[in-house]
Amino acid sequence: MLPWRWLPRYRPRMSETFDAIVIGAGQAGPSLCGRLTERGMTVALIERHLIGGTCVNTGCMPTKALVASAYAARLARRAADYGVVIDAPVSVDMKAASARAHKVTLDARTGNETWLAGMKGLTLIRGHAHFVSQDTIAVGDRQLTAPRIFLNVGGRASVPDMPGVHDVPLLNNRSIIALDTLPEHLVVVGGSYIGLEFAQMYRRFGARVTVVEKGPRLVAREDPDISEAIRGILEAEGIAVRTGAECISFRPEPDGRIAVGVDCESGEPEVVGSHALLAVGRRPNTDDLGLDVAGVAVDARGYIQVDDRLATNVPGIWALGDCNGRGAFTHTAYNDFEIVAANMLDGEDRKLSDRILGYALYIDPPLGRVGMSEGEARKSGRPIAIATRPMTRVGRAVEKGETQGFMKLIADADTHELLGAAILGTGGDEAIHGILDMMNAGQTYDVLRWAVPIHPTVSELLPTLILGLKPAQ
Repeated sequence: MLPWRWLPRYRPRMSETFDAIVIGAGQAGPSLCGRLTERGMTVALIERHLIGGTCVNTGCMPTKALVASAYAARLARRAADYGVVIDAPVSVDMKAASARAHKVTLDARTGNETWLAGMKGLTLIRGHAHFVSQDTIAVGDRQLTAPRIFLNVGGRASVPDMPGVHDVPLLNNRSIIALDTLPEHLVVVGGSYIGLEFAQMYRRFGARVTVVEKGPRLVAREDPDISEAIRGILEAEGIAVRTGAECISFRPEPDGRIAVGVDCESGEPEVVGSHALLAVGRRPNTDDLGLDVAGVAVDARGYIQVDDRLATNVPGIWALGDCNGRGAFTHTAYNDFEIVAANMLDGEDRKLSDRILGYALYIDPPLGRVGMSEGEARKSGRPIAIATRPMTRVGRAVEKGETQGFMKLIADADTHELLGAAILGTGGDEAIHGILDMMNAGQTYDVLRWAVPIHPTVSELLPTLILGLKPAQ
């Protein structure tokens, strides 16, 4: 037996104490750190991967940079429509397009890292965080304790248990961003927002593209007329769309290609592509946080349950961004930060239920959306009025030679309250803010009716659209 002095001594792990701990450096986390440190608090920000989260690294910024390259390719191919002569066939340098998108991401990430590095009172810790108690977080060999803990851990691509899903090299929104070669045939499984953006993008880059959707129509969240118009836009560019795919499966081909079983009501039972992108939804990054140790409640899908002020069921713990299931966008994550900061630091009483949701689908032309869809408005039981206008009757669209899509407005027929709108057309993602801002201001359509917008713009048609409101049949 060894002498006692040779035995290792037990040293209990000492916790580092902070005023607040923020887990996740996406859209909400760093901004919250900024507000808290401005008030003199000490804050630990924990990030296990890349600063900036999904938006900066694998979401909005790189994808919209690639969308811009795809738009340029499309416009160049249409040059003759504008009286512009391009002698050589238009082609896309995928390595250059990919490098441009990567630079956009890298510049944004570096800017965030520089900002955080200069934030007085902030300690940035790299690693995987998990709860060891309601007020204590472990990161490797370190333990951190704080009376306030904010979870901003984001989400990732969902991988449902489809036959053969683990037998083939499927792409997701993260891995497809890293491609710098052109797929010969890209099969996109999932006919919603992420999938359709990549489908049109790669078709414009020169790939053959097939979209496979389990439901009866694309982007099922939208009204049927919107879905139909989106499908028409994509099919006009040569994208094959297969809806009603009830039993989607995957099988490797001997030559390295991927066979996607679609089992649609019509057409071939399989689609064979060189690459396949799985874009069928997202899931929260909550499964390895030790939430059960802290007693934090989650729903059946793993989303952290929060109240109207983003507090969890455990006092001193809040959840912001994609992981709370109350918004799946960069702007909603940032608004989560604004709500928490305003309530905690500014003496306000901001609530999630006051948020009017707007969002966009970034195909070309884009879809801008705010508030209720027509279907939701009808289900509400309110008397509604609806107005639509094709983009062929919007001067700005005609001048640009981009007349696909239409505008749609929904209002309460009795109170004249603006309930929702959709603008599928050139500039739709910007023009929709004319409606969104009025809704946030609590104004009726009578006020917007007498606005004097700038000509020529898409927004100038909003007062005219109001004049076309008619009771829904």
